[in-house]
Amino acid sequence: MPQLLRVQNFLLSTDGYGAGEGQSLERPFGHADPATMASWAGATASWPNRTEPGGSRGLDDYLVRDFHRNIGAEIMGRNKFGPQRGPWADHEWRGWWGDNPPFHTPVFVMTHHPRPSFTLSDTTFHFVGGEPADVLAQAREAADGRDVRLGGGANVVRQFLDADLVDTLHVAVSPVTLGAGSRLWSSPDELLDRFHRDVVPSPSGVVHHLFWRR
Repeated sequence: MPQLLRVQNFLLSTDGYGAGEGQSLERPFGHADPATMASWAGATASWPNRTEPGGSRGLDDYLVRDFHRNIGAEIMGRNKFGPQRGPWADHEWRGWWGDNPPFHTPVFVMTHHPRPSFTLSDTTFHFVGGEPADVLAQAREAADGRDVRLGGGANVVRQFLDADLVDTLHVAVSPVTLGAGSRLWSSPDELLDRFHRDVVPSPSGVVHHLFWRR
């Protein structure tokens, strides 16, 4: 089977933004509230940080469970990895996720300022430059036959869409507006020249947009 490049559970506002303005150490999503935008996932039975029994089932739960299925590597932009800009002042910053990142695969961080790779638990972070196709080739080799997940942010997802490299795309649109920030699209219809799409409203209030190649 071919190795797919998959975007999964990507959080978006109704006006097309994946994150707000003003990212900082204290606010990884800028002025956006990630707890609100991801509340549909946190309410599911399969949410990995759930500490009490219960939670919703149905499509929301299925998509949360599907997040890690057959994933062998992840690609992300530098802004998803951390708030720094420009050359690395030091190498102490190791991501938002603590000593046990949730990826459990090699992660390729796209940046114009390389730094040495490092490993936390079962996740190794590599810092790479180059065009999207070059980065994808590295990730596919590391994925060892499994799929590659494109984790974001919105600018990075858009680069891979514009390079026609994305095979499947799941965007969860929350009932919030941001007005500014990192934007994925003006309208989801702009992808319909290359993708089929199903639009599925959920009782949680989120609307799932599921795209796959024509």
